[in-house]
Amino acid sequence: MIELEPVMIDGLPFQGITVKLPKTTLLAVAGQSGYIMCGALDVRLLNDQLADRGIIAGKAVGVRTLAELLNAPLAEVTAEAENRGVKAGMPGREALLKMG
Repeated sequence: MIELEPVMIDGLPFQGITVKLPKTTLLAVAGQSGYIMCGALDVRLLNDQLADRGIIAGKAVGVRTLAELLNAPLAEVTAEAENRGVKAGMPGREALLKMG
């Protein structure tokens, strides 16, 4: 099952996405330019094999809900996210605001 829900951060709109799969749930919150996601995100792949796309993204691990994803510190971020001021350890909601 796929669930979409609006997420507001400091008055700015984002899209929350929950994908319920057997034995796991994928979580993401996306804005206009970038997104944060649960531990399923392969940051290395984005940085290495898809570097030409300039993907702005970050990964948080151990999260089970969108609220946890927004509040969790990011474990990894893409190089392009770093260029926007996003750092590992930054809470997801703060990272989304920096992603633009």
